[in-house]
Amino acid sequence: MTPVRLPRNPRVLVVVLRRLGDVLLATPLIRSVKRAFPTSSIEALVFAGTEGILARNPDLAGVIAMPQRPRVDEQLALLWRLWRRYDLALSAQTGDRPIALAWIAGRQCAAPVEPRGIAAAVKRLALTRSYPADRERHRVLDVLGVADVLGIPALTEVVCPDAEPRTAFAHRRPYAVVHAVPFFTYKRWRAEGWRSLAAALRKRGLTIATTGAAADRAHLDEIWRGCEVERLDGKLDWSELSALIRGARVYIGPDTAVTHLAAATGTPTVSLFGPTDPRIWGPWPVGGLDRPWAAAGTIQQRGNVWLVQNPLPCLPCQQEGCDRRLDSHSRCLDQLSVAQVTSAVDRALAVQWAA
Repeated sequence: MTPVRLPRNPRVLVVVLRRLGDVLLATPLIRSVKRAFPTSSIEALVFAGTEGILARNPDLAGVIAMPQRPRVDEQLALLWRLWRRYDLALSAQTGDRPIALAWIAGRQCAAPVEPRGIAAAVKRLALTRSYPADRERHRVLDVLGVADVLGIPALTEVVCPDAEPRTAFAHRRPYAVVHAVPFFTYKRWRAEGWRSLAAALRKRGLTIATTGAAADRAHLDEIWRGCEVERLDGKLDWSELSALIRGARVYIGPDTAVTHLAAATGTPTVSLFGPTDPRIWGPWPVGGLDRPWAAAGTIQQRGNVWLVQNPLPCLPCQQEGCDRRLDSHSRCLDQLSVAQVTSAVDRALAVQWAA
């Protein structure tokens, strides 16, 4: 692909209108653009509530946060602010809204599009450059298709928020970080599993920092009842959380944005996966994947990440739990054994302590 031509000090916009994990996994694209055009000024357009995952990102000059459901006046103000302001605008998604915003904002624009359909044909005509999205490829690699179509080197480094933590916990050694509650119920492990895991970590000489959102405090109260842990739920921003995890001996968590962050810090990361397909959404280790995640397995390792599954015949179903709704249970996680999780933790600790 012929490299895209830009002016001397180009302004670039990267549009990522999805959840926290999607925003984090788009940072390799942002880094690729910054390295290809070192004098560029890059901004990201994201949903309000996800901008914290980009805190102090060295590749960004700024972040624009928009409401998920903006009022008419907010929409008009955003469009006025974006109109042809950028030399290049990129969408990390195939959706109508992100591609439309990239087209409005950029004198040149690029994005993935669906392989087929009338809407995809219209988008290809509107975009300066495009490529067919591959739903079977890991999300990091699929987004980096934008770099490929721009004709620039694709860098696979996920960039974490960066700051020193306010909490003194990160200066205690050794400790583990446990994040027990994902955003959606169907990705949860059972409460007694987390309590048993905490006891196992204590036996291995680790103090335990637990994290989570303030909104999940009632559920976390149930999980950690009677456990000797230090509760940090609702107390840390994304930069502080990144610093806390970076200093840990091991991190353990479910399929959630925090687990993607942990993998990117380089900390040994144990990830509990249920219905989600790891070939697409598995945590991205430091240095990238030497080989793709398998669809299902007992304990898989790639770099600094150990991915734990209960490989039932239906796994990965890519459904919202067994009842096909966000508040559903998932049998694959309900039946995941503590012994299997602690086995993965022991493997992660052995590598860390050997180093």
